[in-house]
Amino acid sequence: MTHQNWFERVGFWALLGFVSALQFSIAAANICLVVALLMWLLQVAKRRAIEVPPFFVPLAAYAGSTLISAAFSSDPRASFVDSKQLVLFLIVPMVYEFARASKAPLVVQVIISIGAMSAALGIIQYGVLQFDNLGRRPQGSLGHYMTYSGLVMLVTCAAAARILFSKERVWPLLMMPALLAALALTFTRSAWIGTCAGIAFLFLLKGDLRLIAVLPMVAALFLVLAPPQITNRFYSMFDAKDPTSVDRVTMLKVGMRMVRAHPLTGVGPTLVEDRYREYLSASEPQHVNPHLHNVPMQIAAERGLPAVAVWIWLIVTLGIGLIRRLHVPDTRFLAATALSCIVAMLAAGQFEYNFGDSEFLMLFLVFVTLPYATNAGA
Repeated sequence: MTHQNWFERVGFWALLGFVSALQFSIAAANICLVVALLMWLLQVAKRRAIEVPPFFVPLAAYAGSTLISAAFSSDPRASFVDSKQLVLFLIVPMVYEFARASKAPLVVQVIISIGAMSAALGIIQYGVLQFDNLGRRPQGSLGHYMTYSGLVMLVTCAAAARILFSKERVWPLLMMPALLAALALTFTRSAWIGTCAGIAFLFLLKGDLRLIAVLPMVAALFLVLAPPQITNRFYSMFDAKDPTSVDRVTMLKVGMRMVRAHPLTGVGPTLVEDRYREYLSASEPQHVNPHLHNVPMQIAAERGLPAVAVWIWLIVTLGIGLIRRLHVPDTRFLAATALSCIVAMLAAGQFEYNFGDSEFLMLFLVFVTLPYATNAGA
């Protein structure tokens, strides 16, 4: 076995370990990620060429705009330290290298299987350990219920895409009840919205109007069968006086004031929380939020309008490339998965800064890279 084949084999197994551990332990996931990235670097050094999918260009530009914002922030040291998350963008060329051909669907299958196990843990937490209220929500083995619900959202979209756009439907069908139940029990409204948007988009892609008609029936069944705590949480989405709704409106106002004051570079990465009070009016809730619970607003306030433009460039580039891959049989299911995850991220991201959550970003980058990896080098 040549060194290059050895690097590729170890790198692929490290990739599988990474996507598996990511849903249970960020420490274990980071170890596997470091091994996979090391194998990728050795592979690249031997070949003396780096191969990346087309959307990596705007992704790199987004990293550049972030570093410029950090340089012009009021606390460059803190902003540059926070920018270490940009290293995660190397997941894209690593997955592009190691998940080629038939390996890409296997990666998704592993993610769905491990996701179902994580979902089962969340269900146990709710039913047995009394993680059954807003103060104590199911979070699997992760550190926060928002991270947990975000990952379950992405895995649910992947399972739905596998059912609708693949011949191998039995396994994801078996996993889907646990995923949907765990998602409901997290009380996380943004993840509910994101999942509904992602799956509805898959139904539209499928082109069968009967599938779309199923959604209201599923929603009605959910409201009938769900525990009162869950249904009350659902109805709170339509209550304009709900404290969290009022707070989110305030966050948007604060974000707009930050953008007006710093349109080009924002207040700087990680400094929204530190400078939040500066942009509050006396009539608004005075507690400080760590971020603005809205992806484009957070990016604009933190990194400036040019960074938002680059981020939109990234999303558009991804969308165009993935739509093209929908017409290729070998990438149809993977492209549908990635598109569904993007729609879910955008929908949920109107109410949560999921793009800034490291664990969520890691899995998201894996999903959107896999359709490109399938035909890499072809």
